[in-house]
Amino acid sequence: MIAPARKAAYEVLRRVFEDDAYADRALRSASEGLDDRDVALARRLAFGAVQRVRTLDHAIEVLGKRPVRKLDPPVRAALRLGAYQLGYLDGVPRYAAVNESVELVRRARLERAVPFTNAVLRRVGEGIRPLVDSLPEGPLKHSYPDWIWELWRRDLGEEEALALMRAQNEAPPVVVRHVRGQSPDGAETDIPGAYRVERLDGEAFARGEVWPQSLGSQLAGLCVGSRPGERVLDLCAAPGGKATMLAGEVVAVEVNEARAGELVENVRRLGADNVRVLHADGRALPADLTDFDLALVDAPCSGLGVLAARPDLRWRAQPLPELQLELLLAAAERVRPGGTVTYSVCTINADESEAVVDASGLRVEPIGEWPQYRHPRRPEFLQTYPHRHDTSGFFIARLRIP
Repeated sequence: MIAPARKAAYEVLRRVFEDDAYADRALRSASEGLDDRDVALARRLAFGAVQRVRTLDHAIEVLGKRPVRKLDPPVRAALRLGAYQLGYLDGVPRYAAVNESVELVRRARLERAVPFTNAVLRRVGEGIRPLVDSLPEGPLKHSYPDWIWELWRRDLGEEEALALMRAQNEAPPVVVRHVRGQSPDGAETDIPGAYRVERLDGEAFARGEVWPQSLGSQLAGLCVGSRPGERVLDLCAAPGGKATMLAGEVVAVEVNEARAGELVENVRRLGADNVRVLHADGRALPADLTDFDLALVDAPCSGLGVLAARPDLRWRAQPLPELQLELLLAAAERVRPGGTVTYSVCTINADESEAVVDASGLRVEPIGEWPQYRHPRRPEFLQTYPHRHDTSGFFIARLRIP
């Protein structure tokens, strides 16, 4: 007998590492039909194992004495799932973690690998925690690619980089934006309309009364400062959290057709009648789309500020400074003289944030609001940090068009 949550988590691990699937989407399909409690456990198991996979593989290789890359994929996934439970979860009986992982291998019709899986997991159960504790502080211990560690150490220093790695291995807080109707059952924050809640109320979400959105993301939308009567361009708008915050006449652009469709649906659900969705490349908009008062460029990026919420992203992330600069300059061309462009990225990487702004040649207008989120090195900008502010990491700049 395999617990439904473990079976779902195992399927997620296989899809992420064999099919290059996104963990959140894989979980939605793998957990279909499960009750809320099993879905929560499946998410914890799957997301934790995906996040910690570098450390787990190290433990499996050291204690199991077999290179992970040479294992059959079903065996590799079962070992990772079992090792995560043995190494990082308290309250899970060791026999359950071992026996059900072994059973997953048996169900995959790999009977010849059953004794090996059982033996390795028993050794992992005895040795993984002392092994991890003995590792030096750094990317192997906390399960990050070396390049992210080097980048954060360059930008923040070693101690802050370590604190940031630790913070983004923890589950992020659940924050919603109050859109309409009754206020959410949660704690108010220093961002107007943002509430910390225990869980997302699915019914309120379906009615368009709340929208799951981190404090950092909501801060970016607020920094646009749009007002009724103004024309606003949102150049990279999906899924629509920020676009539907904006006042005025909003044109929300999305280059991906499927995401543009999702954006239309989200705009409808949230009752944002002032938002018009346009499926287009923000760098090649129709000629008549010009003379906007304000623009928001929430550009595609490496996502290094949202790794806690997207466990597989650390293994696929790529900085995108060239694209970001192109989008920022494209937005600036569409804004009238005297208007402003707000540039934001959900990352913690100077190459994608202040360096892009500097390269644009646009005049920076210091953001005087929200001093608690002021950038530590460049106080004219805002930068939120998971380990300092308990939210996603967002860089925000405001630029004045001459």
